[in-house]
Amino acid sequence: MSFLSIAVLVVGAWAIINGVLHDIFVLRSEHGKVYDRNLLRLLMDGHILITCGAVQMLASIGIEEHAHWAYYMAGIAGISLLVYCAMIWPFLKSLATITINTVLLVLLVVNYLS
Repeated sequence: MSFLSIAVLVVGAWAIINGVLHDIFVLRSEHGKVYDRNLLRLLMDGHILITCGAVQMLASIGIEEHAHWAYYMAGIAGISLLVYCAMIWPFLKSLATITINTVLLVLLVVNYLS
């Protein structure tokens, strides 16, 4: 596997793991005791992480084959995660997720253009 496809795989796994952990902790907290709008919103935060991570992990297969669609999908998922991090910034400063997705986007663009 190439360095870039491994990087996309690792960043995707990071998002999935964080999404699953987020949902577990939400369900174990006081929020998880009552199914309401607040619980649903919190679970959707985990769902965003899991979905974007899954897209990135699937795109790693295409990046290994230098498929254009894979670069686009991994990039869209990375941008989506950066927008998500910007929206939750007042509540949670997710610097690790911001950093690894920014680095991944730079790697994707450089590799795509070369």
